[in-house]
Amino acid sequence: MASTYSFDIVSDFDKQELVNAVDQTVREIQSRYDLKDTKTTVELGEEAINVNTDSEFTLDAIHTILQTKAAKRNLSLKIFDYGKVESASGSRVRQEIKLKKGIAQEIAKQINKLIRDEFKKVQSSIQGDSVRVSAKSKDELQLIIQRLKEEDYPVALQFTNYR
Repeated sequence: MASTYSFDIVSDFDKQELVNAVDQTVREIQSRYDLKDTKTTVELGEEAINVNTDSEFTLDAIHTILQTKAAKRNLSLKIFDYGKVESASGSRVRQEIKLKKGIAQEIAKQINKLIRDEFKKVQSSIQGDSVRVSAKSKDELQLIIQRLKEEDYPVALQFTNYR
């Protein structure tokens, strides 16, 4: 009986960890002396984080705080897609930070091509916004995971359903 092993390459993040990171960011903004009186709001939506503050300087400080809190919670910084800074009413600025989820089709094709070029005995297929990789040997799957971690893709990659 020849069994095959497989895993999925996905780009996802832990929603609860993101909620915690945003909550910690809001708490730090309320307690920091330089940000306390800026009337800054940070709202987490389903697909984006909306930031409304009084200047671009404080917006940069909020980015730094958010990135620090996300990194401490093992969230990749590649999930944040910063939109352009817009001016809001009352000389304030706002920005939408989109949350990236799923592997785009062209990146999935790059991953698929890399696997097929370097690992001849392995099958890989694109399934929606993930890539399924299967092989007869677990060792080859481990090598693929190591190889993909060496590459720098514009999305955060996770390896799930390892069987």
